[in-house]
Amino acid sequence: MRQYLVSVIVPVYNKKEYLEQCVESILSQTYKHLEVVLVDDESADGSGEICDRYVAKDGRVRVIHQKNGGPTAACAAGMKAAQGGYYMFVDGDDYLETEMIAQMTQRLRGVERELVCCNYVMEKQRNTQKVRCNVEPGVYEGDSLRQLKAGLIGQERRTVSLSRCMKLCEKSLFDGNEKYYDYSLRFGDDANLMYPALLGAVRVVIMKDAFYYHYRYVSGSLVHSYDKNLYENVQKLMAALLREAEGKKAPDREGALSREHCYMLLYVIKNELRSPDREYRKRIQDVFGEEKIKALLQNTPITVTDRANQLLYMGMLYPGGMLLRVLRLILRIYDKKK
Repeated sequence: MRQYLVSVIVPVYNKKEYLEQCVESILSQTYKHLEVVLVDDESADGSGEICDRYVAKDGRVRVIHQKNGGPTAACAAGMKAAQGGYYMFVDGDDYLETEMIAQMTQRLRGVERELVCCNYVMEKQRNTQKVRCNVEPGVYEGDSLRQLKAGLIGQERRTVSLSRCMKLCEKSLFDGNEKYYDYSLRFGDDANLMYPALLGAVRVVIMKDAFYYHYRYVSGSLVHSYDKNLYENVQKLMAALLREAEGKKAPDREGALSREHCYMLLYVIKNELRSPDREYRKRIQDVFGEEKIKALLQNTPITVTDRANQLLYMGMLYPGGMLLRVLRLILRIYDKKK
């Protein structure tokens, strides 16, 4: 078996509670030809000290302490320092099955711009859920890869998740993509990083089963709690995706981007329904009363099959007071069951 040096890049920001399990799961891999690059993004909870301890404990570990710049800046710093020919990103509150890297490296061909994707287990407070890629397992090249790329955005379920995790990426996939990154993004930063990388891929492997990555659903994280700046963030994300789609000549980019914008607005209304104050209705009505947003929703048909999303979509189209009260109540009940 050919031995590829794999650089496992871990952006770390206030992950003290879970960081040791994360790093131990990487160092315990059956595949040993790897390095671990821990990027401490100015943590304030002692995570940085944990990183330092692992540097002293294992020679494969390096740490970068940097001024807080957000997840994309941390990943970029990790890639700049990495020495391997392949990158794997692992969030500091997640963990891996011990055979993950060994199994994924077996699917490599050793060519530029290739990428291997596994599946993952979502670890919630009350239960776990296995999540698969939305395409058949196999090797995607040529025409099949073009079809896969067409579904990266603009669908309720992407062909391939745009998470930076659960993937083994040949390093040249990221060459020249720095010009697309918006380091201020706190929502959608994964898509900002991985969309241009996937658009530039020449070979993508989707593994069968392979539930090797454990994604921890943290209810207090930015993705799952109220963010007063989310709508502004979504607008910046869409601008970044537009630059990437045009720069990489993505298929059906105009239609796909319009549909993606509609799907991102589902996160906006869900976020505002989680607001702790009583102004949530006014903010929702302000956003979905904007002429450009109304025109986007009216002129962009999308498929919504998830029942929760169907209700949210109705709220976007008809942001009336009573409907929003009902949606807010339903969302609160749903959140308590997680």
